[in-house]
Amino acid sequence: MLPMTLDLAKLPVALIGNGDAALRRLRLLDEAGAERLQIFAESPDAALTEAAGARLTHRLPRRDEIAAARLVFISDRKAPYVAEIADWAHAAGALVHIEDDPTHSDMHAPAILRRGELTIAISTAGASPGLASRIKDFLGRRFGPEWAHHLDEIAAQRRRWRAEGIDNAALAQRTADWIDRQGWLLAEPVSVTTTMRRFS
Repeated sequence: MLPMTLDLAKLPVALIGNGDAALRRLRLLDEAGAERLQIFAESPDAALTEAAGARLTHRLPRRDEIAAARLVFISDRKAPYVAEIADWAHAAGALVHIEDDPTHSDMHAPAILRRGELTIAISTAGASPGLASRIKDFLGRRFGPEWAHHLDEIAAQRRRWRAEGIDNAALAQRTADWIDRQGWLLAEPVSVTTTMRRFS
């Protein structure tokens, strides 16, 4: 597996399906800034209709609409149309994600923790989404809302250092020194013993 960060403001995305799974995927795509998103559902429920707004098409996609997407998310792996739409997407060179079907998916959606522009993704390659979710919750207690400000602060420093014309090695060292001086990563780790005792 090769973890990547995709700019969904630039990539056309298609979401096909209905119900809770489609709504969850839509919310994740919106959080990720998917600006070129089309949603297709034959009989969308009220929640999906409201969340999707003008992006919703009340039918299954045509082959040319799938061919225009670079990422295709299918929320109902048991629907009869899944194999055909996946084939269309693959023929057009798009990547396919089928909900709860890692075997037939080209990509795996990680559990995502967001703190402003700071994004922490946890993936088990589809082996255990529950574990990924628990790790996300654990990290969420370590990386609180203040980390959005931390990132803004270090990004501003980086721009100033870059303006000085320093090389990459010096930039990396200044970044490490700044983080250490701020004490952002000095929190005591939770011991394995303590954690196991809590659940024993």
